[in-house]
Amino acid sequence: MASVIYASASIAVSTRLPHCRRLPALRFPPALSLHRRRLMVKAAETDANEAKPEAPTKAPTVVSGSSFNQLFGIKGAAQETDKWKIRLQLTKPVTWPPLVWGVICGAAASGNFHWNIDDVAKSVACMMMSGPFLTGYTQTLNDWYDREIDAINEPYRPIPSGAISENEVITQIWLLLLGGIGLAGLLDVWAGHTFPVIFYLALGGSLVSYIYSAPPLKLKQNGWIGNFALGASYIALPWWAGQALFGTLTPDIVVLTLLYSIAGLGIAIVNDFKSIEGDSALGLQSLPVAFGVEAAKWICVGAIDITQISIAGYLLSAGKPLYALALLGLIIPQVFFQFQYFLKDPVKYDVKYQASAQPFLILGLLVTALATSH
Repeated sequence: MASVIYASASIAVSTRLPHCRRLPALRFPPALSLHRRRLMVKAAETDANEAKPEAPTKAPTVVSGSSFNQLFGIKGAAQETDKWKIRLQLTKPVTWPPLVWGVICGAAASGNFHWNIDDVAKSVACMMMSGPFLTGYTQTLNDWYDREIDAINEPYRPIPSGAISENEVITQIWLLLLGGIGLAGLLDVWAGHTFPVIFYLALGGSLVSYIYSAPPLKLKQNGWIGNFALGASYIALPWWAGQALFGTLTPDIVVLTLLYSIAGLGIAIVNDFKSIEGDSALGLQSLPVAFGVEAAKWICVGAIDITQISIAGYLLSAGKPLYALALLGLIIPQVFFQFQYFLKDPVKYDVKYQASAQPFLILGLLVTALATSH
């Protein structure tokens, strides 16, 4: 490269000064000429090494990351070789608590839950069905059908990185699905149902999970429909299962929880910001892709806040002002954390925002459930 630059400079000078008299060629002593040739060869080798760096002998691995994040299926997880830890990571235990909480809210809304061994055991079984089994099935299935997106956004995750085989993933999906549906049937028998309502709720929820992730429908391709389906799966379905287990699922509760699922739509949008690059590349019309980051973040917080304010208004109109005030009080810290984290940078602060604000949202769910039980 040094010789190329020197030659280029010489050409430029001769072009600009065409009438200059040519100078006699300079001659170097033999020893100096040899030294000069060695320097030129060394410079050329250096330039070649800079232009063509040596390829690494093996692919780089992610050495950073948290083991805690790996076990709970959180972004930023450490890479793991233990298959059971990888299987647990695919089920994303961090996503189980909202489903478990939904069962608690349904049991509270039924007005028939009692603190005895039988009711506690039934509720725990229903939580296992909703959380580890059916949510685990949903998350593993979603990771399987998202493997091309994850190869762009998070290539170190278990499936795109090849840490777990195709057959192992498919086996896990089937075992979790059949285990969840089978447990739902047992809960119907345990509760003495003449119509297997929990079984059909589990079957319907599993179908929604499948068409959410899998082609040809792949509901997640549409930001509105997909996110509402996800919100309903996290709020309405476990509530329905908990209420049906201990009481009667009424039409007004179905409508109320579906309305609450609009807040779940907002929460689902939060998770779309980290996947903008992959969604854009594969043509998935998530709301951040369709509307841009700025518009999508306001749609997100609007769905969360307006839904809860509407529910508070419903409770007030139903003659339950204390519950309405309690719900409004729980909205205030959520709005604070929206401005503190999410609205500043929804990509950078998505996890911080969810960890800070969502506990108040789920407490609001319980307040609503207790209000409807009286």
